[in-house]
Amino acid sequence: MLHPVILSGGSGSRLWPLSRQNQPKQFLSLIGERSLYQETLRRAAALPGAQPPVTVCSEEHRFMVGEQLQGVGLANGGILLEPVARNTAPAIAIAALHLAARDPDAVMVVLPADHLIEDEAAFRAAIVHAIGLAEAGWLVTFGIEPDAPETGYGYIARGAPLGEDGFKVQRFVEKPDLATAQQYLADGGYSWNSGMFVFSAQRYLDELLAYAPAMFAAATAACERAKRDLDFIRVDKDAFASSPSDSIDYAVMEKTDRAAVVPVSCGWSDIGSWSSLWAASPRDADGNRHEGDVISIDTRDSLVRASDRRLVATIGVDGLVIVDTPDATLIARKDRVQDVKAIVDRLKAAGRQEHLFHRKVYRPWGSYDSVDAGPRFQVKRLVLKPGAVLSLQKHHKRAEHWVVVSGTAEVTCDDRVFDLHENQSTYIPLGSVHRLRNRTAEPVELIEVQSGSYLGEDDIVRLEDVYGRE
Repeated sequence: MLHPVILSGGSGSRLWPLSRQNQPKQFLSLIGERSLYQETLRRAAALPGAQPPVTVCSEEHRFMVGEQLQGVGLANGGILLEPVARNTAPAIAIAALHLAARDPDAVMVVLPADHLIEDEAAFRAAIVHAIGLAEAGWLVTFGIEPDAPETGYGYIARGAPLGEDGFKVQRFVEKPDLATAQQYLADGGYSWNSGMFVFSAQRYLDELLAYAPAMFAAATAACERAKRDLDFIRVDKDAFASSPSDSIDYAVMEKTDRAAVVPVSCGWSDIGSWSSLWAASPRDADGNRHEGDVISIDTRDSLVRASDRRLVATIGVDGLVIVDTPDATLIARKDRVQDVKAIVDRLKAAGRQEHLFHRKVYRPWGSYDSVDAGPRFQVKRLVLKPGAVLSLQKHHKRAEHWVVVSGTAEVTCDDRVFDLHENQSTYIPLGSVHRLRNRTAEPVELIEVQSGSYLGEDDIVRLEDVYGRE
């Protein structure tokens, strides 16, 4: 049977400030209403004979994955949690072990969660061709037919033909300089390396054992000691962390003699930068992509994205990327956006938080928006989803004041349990055991004012939590 495997482990730093570590680009709606992850799920589900998708993601994104999976109405084939990042080869290994245990004949379609594909008919046709090769024992990757001498992608050189639709891989090539990329384009025997694969789960495991035995052993031990937690599968942290960190290309595809490539032209983009998003987006007559409240005068070939809180206006600019969020704004030339990661690196070095979190942070129970902060105080807007409940908790260094803006919240404060209605407030003293719950069918909105000597999120002692958080 055909089993889609979605890899969702990226941090998306090249699309900062919209993409952050706690909400990377695959979970954002960049083109259209659905996120890139949801679009990948939808495409995978439309493949002939596709079983419920398996997702491999980081532990901190697990609730986002579960919620977005439910949002497109798809069954869950398994959400495997990577306790630490170890690149694509170990991530695919735990998915292969998971599937091989359920279906010895499983064929995997491995798809990154953050790619854009415009021609889905061509994509499905390429998958069908690849399945035939995979059933014959080949490990198949997809080579995107290049339309420009792109220096930001690796390339695949095609070798001997394998039937009408595939080729043996002659070699994988690192990202070239411009002159080399131009030579590849003129040659016609090279494709961009897409990072998408089709192979049988057992064949991948056999090749991994042959070429990366330490990785195979670590993945096997991690899966043997795995534990189910709600809708998630937690592989063993110590075993998985012992695995070498390597990509599938380096660990397997460049070493095996069973690597095949199926060329495809399907309107593919990895949305690896703001300029690639601009190129993949609908644009107006002046070549601009505008989102949000934007006014542009004499502006051309630019991407301008406003937050939902203020107007962005431009006059007489050309080839810019302007991305505004409530706590950070990026302004860059379109030909320099590959350097955005340098901003993220500086934020990390300075110990700042803007690369980690948006001002609005999503949690399994809803969300909070940090409205204001200063010495010894912080103000947040909390929204509790219907039926949601926060952990039973206490704080050592802060007290809290809650004001209900809309809805009805059930409050636990030490030995008292009571309802708090619209325009009512309560005080949670420092050290008190407390909890918020929404027992209604409508969202509850509150304003929370924190005061104390320390206001960090790590000053939370959870006593009970329905979401399994420590």
